[in-house]
Amino acid sequence: MARYKDEQCRICRREGQKLFLKGERCFTDKCSVSRRNYGPGQHGQKKAKLSEYGTQLREKQKTKSFYGVGEKQFRRYFEMASNKKGVTGENLLQILESRLDNVVYRLGYGASRAQARQIVNHGLFDVNGHKVDIASYLVKPGDVISVREIKKDKGVIKVNVEANSARPVPTWLEKDEKNIGGKVIRLASREDIDLPVQEHLIVELYSK
Repeated sequence: MARYKDEQCRICRREGQKLFLKGERCFTDKCSVSRRNYGPGQHGQKKAKLSEYGTQLREKQKTKSFYGVGEKQFRRYFEMASNKKGVTGENLLQILESRLDNVVYRLGYGASRAQARQIVNHGLFDVNGHKVDIASYLVKPGDVISVREIKKDKGVIKVNVEANSARPVPTWLEKDEKNIGGKVIRLASREDIDLPVQEHLIVELYSK
């Protein structure tokens, strides 16, 4: 899958808000949005008025950036959300929250979603006792996520456990600090998702 490989801070500047793509850096004075609160590039300081389509497109691109998902996969998630009962936009966010890399990040074992995706791909985690190295794996209620026994001494896990010990864990997850893991209590509801996303704009975009 194609992956964005340019400077991540350019994405935040383009959207005009922090997307917290670089972990702790986003909370410091080094954050590019704090230092240069305008778009990247030669014409970044010009405020262009967006059309209705442009506003919807930017919302979709922002949501993709939050979760680190490519266009093809994002479209597949939207189709899954459309086929589920309930509100399509809320279903879409629920599916994105259910990704294993996002769950690892929410539990505090990744400094950012990008790092969480990397350590999942490196095979550091089990789901229900079985190794899962697919970041897009969708968890279900009752699933137990744990660091593989042979990986518990991995430096990046230890660092993140200490650095993120005070990070609040959403109520749909249960963190097991003693055994370095967690459990999915239920799927995330819209009230659990603290991201500044207007999902109805994405639905309107794909409904054209």
